[in-house]
Order: sequence, then C-alpha cells, then structure tokens
Amino acid sequence: MIDGDRPIEDPAPRELAETITDRQILAARGPKNRVDLRRAYQAFVEPEFSVDRIVEDVATIFLTNRECPFRCLMCDLWKNTTDDRVPPGSIVQQIEHALASLPAAPRIKLYNSGNFFDAAAVPREDLPRIAKIVGGHRSVITENHPKLCDDRALRFRDQCGTDLEVAIGLETSHPPTLQRLNKQITRDDFARAAEFLTSNGIRVRAFILLRPPWTTEREGIERAIESVRFAFNSGVDCCAVIPTRGGNGIMERLQREGLFSPPRLTSLETVLDETLRWKSGIVLADLWDAEQFASCTGCARQRIDRLQRMNRTQTVPPPVICQVCDSDGGGRLE
Repeated sequence: MIDGDRPIEDPAPRELAETITDRQILAARGPKNRVDLRRAYQAFVEPEFSVDRIVEDVATIFLTNRECPFRCLMCDLWKNTTDDRVPPGSIVQQIEHALASLPAAPRIKLYNSGNFFDAAAVPREDLPRIAKIVGGHRSVITENHPKLCDDRALRFRDQCGTDLEVAIGLETSHPPTLQRLNKQITRDDFARAAEFLTSNGIRVRAFILLRPPWTTEREGIERAIESVRFAFNSGVDCCAVIPTRGGNGIMERLQREGLFSPPRLTSLETVLDETLRWKSGIVLADLWDAEQFASCTGCARQRIDRLQRMNRTQTVPPPVICQVCDSDGGGRLE
C-alpha cells in the first residue's frame, strides 16, 4: 500500500472535453501583486544539499521582471511580475540590494519567475554586470524554459567564471499530461536542453510536479517517480519534487470540475523514499507551505521534519508511525 492513512485508489479524474487555452488561463487570473522594479520581491538564505555532498547555505533571490511568455497551466509566478520590460540596470540593482541585506552564502540562486536568458525578462546588457556580482560564489543557479537553453547560457557561464546550474521544468514525463500543462514542450525538448547544457559543462536541475491535473493519487506518485527517473537519465544532477498547488485561478476551476486535487504529504514522502534509494542524484522535496498537504494533524509536523531530514541528508530515515491515523505512510512503492 502506498499511503496508509486512507485508500489510495481515488476515482480517476474525468476527461477534459476542451483544450485549455492561454486566453482561458489568463481569464481565470486575479490581479498581480504590486512590485518595485528596484527590489527583488523576495530574498533569503537557506541550507541545501549540494553536488559536493554537503549542506551549504544558498542565497535565493526572486527577481522582479517581465512575465514569462509561456502560460503554463499550473504556474502562479506571474503574480510578482511586470507587464513590460524592466529598464537596464534594474536587475543589477535588485541583486546588489538583496545581497547587501543577506548573510554571506557560498552559492546563489537567481530565480526570476520565468527565463533568465530571455532578454525581455533580464536585459542582455545587464548580464556582464550580473556575472561580475555573482561570479565569486561557488555556483550560480538560474531558471529557464527548455526551449530557451542556447548559447546565451554559455556566454553567461563564461562571464561568471564559476559553476553554472540551470533549473528547467520537466514537470512530468507523461506525454499526454505534459501536453495539457500548456508548457509547449515535449519530453524530447527537455532531453535536448539537458544534453546541450550538460555537454557544455552546465549542471541541470529539474522541476517535477507531484500529482498535476488529470491524475489520481496513485498515478501522481508513479508518474513523479518515473519523471525523476527520466530526468536523471537525461543527465540531470538534481530533481526538485513540487506538490502541485492551486492559487492561480485556473487550478481552482479544475478542482471544482473534479480534474485536480492536491497531493497528500505522504505521497511526497513515498516519492522521496523511492528515488533517494537509487542514489542517482539529488532529490529535494519542495516544502513551502507543506502543511496544506497533510491529511492528519497528528503527524503532519513529524512528516515535514522527516522530509527536511531527507532533503539535507539524502538518506531515507525510518518512517513516521502515527498513533492518530495509524499510518506508516513513508513506505516504499510496492
């Protein structure tokens, strides 16, 4: 049994009778948040297990810039973006201000709610100055769409003069679901992007969704595991498994129509239990607001603590035994 707190065989979501378009995704949105072009909208330092097999602090800066042109079904990152290009120098100012307010960290992430190498998001003329600012870090991690991974990444790698890692969204290796997510890629597109980057000395991490729409709980677990396998086979060093959330308008519509349900916390445990045992690469659970996925308040904190230990040690601790829900939900997939 995959999940002990209740039966795993959820009813299969009914088929969608229409293709969800960009227009429908945009129409379901609420308003964007107000942002300051001179400031990153969030910045913090947190520990993360690194490719050097140690836990190191990472400065993570969420940059304010123009919205990504791709309308991925599940994305809510548009909330902190602008409609127009930011002026040259704005991104540089955001990074400088964020780093001045954060404790020193050996590694840095520059996440920009889209594609770092899209000149409409990050002005091309800013890249040399950005590289000079962040090049003293042991590694620089950016994010980018698979179809925008090209020579621009190589130039930035050379400008930084340090290890570069690019995070790209696979989301799922299940072709029908990937198509429905409106990401405008195929598995082959992801594999080509990963091969291009890794063959040029750039590390790759993949974002994997746990239980996207049109997926039962069991399918969500199995497909997330297969997606991690596909990513590692494509040369990825690190997979971040992200529980699929609502919050962008269209996901709430799908939930009302019985086409989407958020995954359970125990399902996230199961995915990490299985994939960490392979020792094929780093697997991280995205634990932002993880409490919302817990089905039992009696063991929620213990399960989140267990997942945090898994993130920081890349090992599989003993499962949580809950006296309330009588679950040992961290078991391996049988």
